[in-house]
Amino acid sequence: MTRPTISDVARAAGVSKGAVSYALNGRPGVSEATRRRILAAADALGFHADRAARALAGAPAKTVGLTLYRPARTLGVEPFFMELISGLEAELSLRSYALLLHMVADREQETAVYRRWGHDHAVDGVLVCDVLDDDPRLPVLRELGLPAVVIGPFPAGGRVSSVWSDDAVSLQEAVEYLVALGHRRIGRVAGIPDLAHTRIRCAAFANLARKLRLECAPTEYTDYTGPDGARATRLLLGAADPPTALVYDNDIMAVAGLAVAQEMGLTVPGDLSVVAWDDSPVCRIVHPALTALTRDIAAYGRQAAQLLLASLDGREATGVSVEAAHLTPRASTAGPANARPPA
Repeated sequence: MTRPTISDVARAAGVSKGAVSYALNGRPGVSEATRRRILAAADALGFHADRAARALAGAPAKTVGLTLYRPARTLGVEPFFMELISGLEAELSLRSYALLLHMVADREQETAVYRRWGHDHAVDGVLVCDVLDDDPRLPVLRELGLPAVVIGPFPAGGRVSSVWSDDAVSLQEAVEYLVALGHRRIGRVAGIPDLAHTRIRCAAFANLARKLRLECAPTEYTDYTGPDGARATRLLLGAADPPTALVYDNDIMAVAGLAVAQEMGLTVPGDLSVVAWDDSPVCRIVHPALTALTRDIAAYGRQAAQLLLASLDGREATGVSVEAAHLTPRASTAGPANARPPA
């Protein structure tokens, strides 16, 4: 079978090739009724305009780009990104936009991907995750003229839309809960140290340690993977005066930490309480079920997609604060043995 052409669509709809071009590229020049007839004819024939030709004609790519600086093998076991992508896809599909996902090995490769997308007109805009304090990607995107939405803390200086939640509020809720249970030695298994949201969580944790006069509040940094979370857990629990509670920056590391504690002969929550960030089904099926900071990650993705689509429609960039994660207590937390009241 030969591939249908624009002439075939024009003949089926009873219009000129120019009218088909206007309709398919979303340009004025045809009535709404004619546009619908042309689109129906194109759909019936299975006609899809060549992306390069559409780009040359100035038509939108109807595609949004997302790069992730993560090993590709970790994506399938990272509940946060799976739920985030499901929310993005749900919203983008309502406007017939596709999501183009690209895994990168470093920041230089990520910048190269942006430049290729911009040169090829492959995407209409991009979503930026794992934002840094002085993120070098944002000037590149402005140079390329690619609209962007940051999924994370609002960047200094603004000039780009952002969807974020107050991680300091969430961390305070978790730590104060543990202190109320009687914990005085609380540790944290954190993510990548140069990310903006990691810095916010670290600052909040340090402030709480001083305010609540915790006896020990160590932090170990990781790459968010299970093996690195296990390594950090062994290091913290192997100290001379180990924490009686650990707060993890994601659920995969919390599950790995739970296994390490059990391997070391510790009971959870008898000897160690465990709190995970970003509740997922994994937190509910392990034993004991993990206390977690819960938020609607799919809704987070939908909001980010809505902001980017609004930006593509020419609306002004803004920052949107969504509801912070709140604690969901489960069986992995309890008061420590020989608990003492807060000082």
